[in-house]
Amino acid sequence: MPKVSVIVIDYKIDPTPCLESLRAQTFKDFEVIVVDNNKINRGFAEGCNKGIRRAKGELIALLNNDAVADKGWLKELALTAEKSVAGMYASKVIRPNGTIESQGCTFYPDGNGMCNRTMPEITARVYLNGFPSGCAAMYRREMLDKIGLFDESFFCYNEDTELGIRAAKAGYDCVYSPFAIVYHQGSKDTLKKLYYVERNRIRIMAKHFTWRQIVASPHWTIKRYLRGGR
Repeated sequence: MPKVSVIVIDYKIDPTPCLESLRAQTFKDFEVIVVDNNKINRGFAEGCNKGIRRAKGELIALLNNDAVADKGWLKELALTAEKSVAGMYASKVIRPNGTIESQGCTFYPDGNGMCNRTMPEITARVYLNGFPSGCAAMYRREMLDKIGLFDESFFCYNEDTELGIRAAKAGYDCVYSPFAIVYHQGSKDTLKKLYYVERNRIRIMAKHFTWRQIVASPHWTIKRYLRGGR
C-alpha cells in the first residue's frame, strides 16, 4: 500500500485522544505531522498547507484534533485508494450522540458545502459527486500537486469545499467508504462560525460561479437555512 501522511492541527483542544487513536491504527506505514496553531492561529487552511508541504506520503490524510479515529480508519482509506484512481476519499464521521455528521459532502447551488447525513447504510465504497469533509479526509498527493493546496485566504470553513471544486474541475472523483470511521466532537454554532461559512461561500462564488449562478444563489441560500443551514 502507498505511504500515508496524517496532518493534525493543534489548536485549543488537547489532541491527546486524537493522537492516541492514530497510534492504535492497524495500518502502520504512515507519519503524523502535528501543526501547532496555538501560539499564532493562522487558520485551518494555512495550517494544513504547512503540514502537507512537509509530508512525505503519497496520500495525505487530515484528522481534526477533536476527532478520534477507529483503529481501521487509515487501513480502510489506504486500501480504498489502492483500489481506485480517485483523488479524494471521504470518511464516515459520527457525532458524540451517535448520529451521522458526514458521509462525504456535496456542492450546494449557493456555493456552500453540505455534508451528506441521510445516505442509507451501505456495505460498499461508492463514488460521490462531491468531496470529503476536512474533518477526516484523504487526498492523493499527485492531485494536490496538480491543482494546488487549500486557499489560505479562507482561514477556516468551506476551504474543503473550494478545494473539492477545483479537484472536480480537474476531473478527480471522490470515493466514500462507510468502513473508514471517525468520531468527531465538533464545534458549536457561533456567530464567528457563521461569518466564516458565509464569507467563504461568497468567495467560492467569486472564484468559481457564473453570473447566472450568482443571481440564483440567494434563492438557494434561503432554502438551505430553512432546512437547517450547513
